[in-house]
Amino acid sequence: ADNLSDALKKLKITTTDSRADSLEGCLDCLLQALAQNNMETSEKIQKSGVLQVFASLLTPQSSCTAKVANIIAEVARNEFMRNPCVDAGLIPPLVQLLNCKDQEVLLQTGRALGNICYDSHEGRNAVDHAGGAHIVVDHIRSLCSKTDPASEKLLTVFCGMLMNYSNENDTLQSQLINMGVIPTLVKLLGIHCQNAALTEMCLVAFGNLAELESSKEQFAYTNIAEELVKLFKKQIEHDKKEMIFEVLAPLAENDVIKLQLVEAGLVECLLEIVQKTVDSDKEDDIAELKTASDLMVLLLLGDDSLQKLCEGGKGGVFQRVLSWIPSNSHQLQLAGALAIANFARNDGNCIHMVDNGIVQKLMDLLDRHVEDGNVTVQHAALSALRNLAIPVVNKAKMLSAGVAEAVLKFLRSEMPPVQFKLLGTLRMLIDAQAEAAEQLGKNVKRVARLAEWCEAKDHAGVMGESNRLLSALIRHSKSKDVIRTIVQSGGIKHLVTVATSEHVIMQNEALVALALIAALELVTAEKDLENAQLVQILHRLLSDDRSAPEIKYNSMVLICALIGSEPLQKEVQSMAFLEVISKLRSHENKTVAQQASLTEQRLAVES
Repeated sequence: ADNLSDALKKLKITTTDSRADSLEGCLDCLLQALAQNNMETSEKIQKSGVLQVFASLLTPQSSCTAKVANIIAEVARNEFMRNPCVDAGLIPPLVQLLNCKDQEVLLQTGRALGNICYDSHEGRNAVDHAGGAHIVVDHIRSLCSKTDPASEKLLTVFCGMLMNYSNENDTLQSQLINMGVIPTLVKLLGIHCQNAALTEMCLVAFGNLAELESSKEQFAYTNIAEELVKLFKKQIEHDKKEMIFEVLAPLAENDVIKLQLVEAGLVECLLEIVQKTVDSDKEDDIAELKTASDLMVLLLLGDDSLQKLCEGGKGGVFQRVLSWIPSNSHQLQLAGALAIANFARNDGNCIHMVDNGIVQKLMDLLDRHVEDGNVTVQHAALSALRNLAIPVVNKAKMLSAGVAEAVLKFLRSEMPPVQFKLLGTLRMLIDAQAEAAEQLGKNVKRVARLAEWCEAKDHAGVMGESNRLLSALIRHSKSKDVIRTIVQSGGIKHLVTVATSEHVIMQNEALVALALIAALELVTAEKDLENAQLVQILHRLLSDDRSAPEIKYNSMVLICALIGSEPLQKEVQSMAFLEVISKLRSHENKTVAQQASLTEQRLAVES
């Protein structure tokens, strides 16, 4: 401790008496003390005011420069020392030292700057202001092809410095991307893949940069996919695999890179991991299984990579993924169902899958999750069925396979994501299927549950889908029984509310359903339509210049139907509809204009 105090005192007067040998001894003493107790020594260095002295000692000519930079690197390992290093003005001279040729000086300077930047906003700003990143990127570029140990050590330090400089800082990451650091780092990974420390630094740097959208475009022009897959195949340790996974996941969000990863053989690696880990209960294996299957689903999200992998649903990869659905692993069941949902993104694929018995696999899977099931698996399986039900030719086949019954078992679910998908699936299934719509729409208990969800104000998606399903039941069944059931369940007020929705499609669906109610069962619905203030709402829709042409058209059709009811006709007459409708005769949309003329005639006759 006395030696340290003496050394600090001597250092304070070195600017006036800077004999190299005495200086060297003081610095050695500091390094020794730091090695024994870094935190305590750093505190003493800060209190002594020696940091300001270091700024004047950081000169390329001095033989002590490397030691001074080493001391700064050591003290900056402590969080409380980073800002004092910036305040002492150490960043500009350190950045200047990056221009010297001495490898030891460069190494210690890189360490010092990297440590000061670690989790320090002030440190990063100061390095940015002094232009340090640019010089470091140039160094990495010029050293990139050198494989001697000293150069590799320097490259590792410089990559680490850039990583600390830009970590979780979008602005600085963008700056590095604009400097063209990505192709350089990819090249570095290819050349130095045998060097574990340098490879690790590259991977962490990629993980930092890969989150940014602009980086993915640059990565797509390199052979990153090939390099990462090559590196991945060599890994045995779980931690190393996870590190590569962390880079692959954000990169695989880009469609171009997805295809490159598929072509580089990543899928085979992932399938192998699944096979090895599926029956294991080790924590690492379970984590690997999840990551591998999630990544597999991500690869199936790109149109080109999807078609390449699935080969029209006949490919071996797709068949392997399908085999995950009956597995006992929830993770694989989920991935399998999500893969089908992804593959079912065009009519051709959907028709092929329905014809090849995939619907039964999904129904079996849902059956396993009815009682206290896994919500994410339920959600994924329902998503897949919903997508498969989109092509017209699939609807009747799926209905006769019993999909509606399988899906309706989940009406008792209290989980909004499941409710949402369940409603969407049913809506797709009954589209233009009168018999199915009537069967579902006449079931009092089921319609009552839908009406209940129409009030799920905390879950806009569920509320919207249940309202759409109610109107779909009427539109596709055109059945008086269905209308009576919906009136009995209190559904009218919900349909009237949707008629004012900001979503034109939903608004229009509700108006068409209400027009059918008025045409088929006006007496039954009369009181509810009155209580829901439908006539006032229609007046507002017709008066509003922002209403879409189809909204105006269907509102007029509805008015014509409503005047068949005495109380509703009185409301219409009391609200000066003729004035609003006569203006619509000159509407730019011919269909609206024609309907306005017809409606005007009807209203004139009735009055």
